[in-house]
Order: sequence, then C-alpha cells, then structure tokens
Amino acid sequence: MALPTFTLIAGPCVIESEDMLLQTADELCKITDRLNIDYYFKASFDKANRTSINAFRGPGIEEGLRQLAKVKEQFGVKIATDIHEPWQAAPVAEVADIIQIPAFLCRQTDLLVAAAKTGKTINVKKAQFLAAWDMKNVVQKLEDSGAKSIMLCERGTFFGYNNLVVDMRGLVDMKSYGYPLVFDCTHSVQKPGGKGDATDGDRHYVEHLAKSAVVCGVDALFMEIHPCPDDALCDGPNMVPLSEAEGMLQRILKVKGALD
Repeated sequence: MALPTFTLIAGPCVIESEDMLLQTADELCKITDRLNIDYYFKASFDKANRTSINAFRGPGIEEGLRQLAKVKEQFGVKIATDIHEPWQAAPVAEVADIIQIPAFLCRQTDLLVAAAKTGKTINVKKAQFLAAWDMKNVVQKLEDSGAKSIMLCERGTFFGYNNLVVDMRGLVDMKSYGYPLVFDCTHSVQKPGGKGDATDGDRHYVEHLAKSAVVCGVDALFMEIHPCPDDALCDGPNMVPLSEAEGMLQRILKVKGALD
C-alpha cells in the first residue's frame, strides 16, 4: 500500500450526541481511507471558551471521553481532542493520540507543561493575537517540559474587531521551527463574536485557504466537518458540510499532487 498522501485532523466542533459522533466518524473514516489520508478524528468534549455563558459546551470530560473511546474502538481511528485545564491532560491522554491546546490558551505555561508530560503528540494552536515568530516561546516551553512530538497550528490572526485574516508568511516562519505544521482552515474563516452572542464565519473561503496553505508547505490540515452545519450547536458558520468533504479534499489533494 502506498504511504498516506496527507494528514487530516477533522470532525465536528463539539460532541453533540453519540449518534452524530458515530455517523460522522464512520463517513470520514471511509472518505480518508479512499483518499489514502492519514486521519485523526477530532471532536471536543467541552468548549470552555464560548462567546456566551448560554452557549452549548458539550457533554463534559467523562462522558465525552467515553464516546471518543467508542469511536476509536469501533473504527480503529486515531483521536484528537483539546484540553482547557492542566488536570485534564492525564485522563485525556488515555484516549487521545493528539492533545490539542486551544489558541487562546497557547501561552498558559501550566497547561503546556501538563500536556507535555503525557508523552502524547501536542498540537498547539497559535493565538489569534500572536505573531508567528512568537510561537518560538511556546515551542521552548514544550521542549523544556519534555515534549518530543509537537505540531504547530495556524488558525488566523485578529484583523480589527470580529474578523480574522491569514498571513501566509506566518506559515513559512512557523515551518522553520522544524515541527509539523498544521493549518486550521475552518477556524481561520471565523468572525469571533460576529453574531453578538456567538461566533460567525464564512465557510465559502475554507477551500481557498486550504489550497493556499498546501502551496506554502503545511504538513496537515485541521478541518471541522458536520453532517448539517446550519443546525450545529457550535461553530456552524465555518464548518464544512459532511456531504461536501470528499470533493473538497480531492481538489485540495490535486493541488498537493501538482507540487509533488
């Protein structure tokens, strides 16, 4: 069998129900198998940084990890999920292959140290308020805490209020640190707080940004995918519809193939 052509970290923003989780994982595993993509299923058990206190957060760590473990066992897929507090690192490491550090928390030293001590791969997202070259300090914290497997993730930079842009030069800068580079092509089209009490976004730009990032040499894509984004309980405006995922990935892989 040929080696995987690309790495994809993808799934719904948050665990909404076990049925939806299994349905999405089943379809994404089939798609990535057909496309020979190295795949990690991603979903959050808690979204602790929502705009409103009334926003849906997920089932919590105990139930969320149970469901993610079921996905892992049933489909034989690798798992990625995020943590928000240092104490969560150890129990999450029992299920997850990648521990993700949210962008707003990438400078939280205790969180980085706890994640590094698990020995798992750490995917740390660059904060929307940081320059790409500021990530060298995040890398040093992880390295000094014993992390051996690090991924750096770009997810857009604040451009005024309620808007993000992607500076593709930052991808080149972060790539120079010698660790796999991930591009989060769905959170990069967010409009934080754009709805007043919730985040807005424009999924129309997801594919265009993903292709541009591939040209810049990223090693993986992060993509939130949902069976029906318009009905999603979190991040709907920037998620990719499950029915469109395979076609979009095929087109992105064509761009990568042209480069190779």
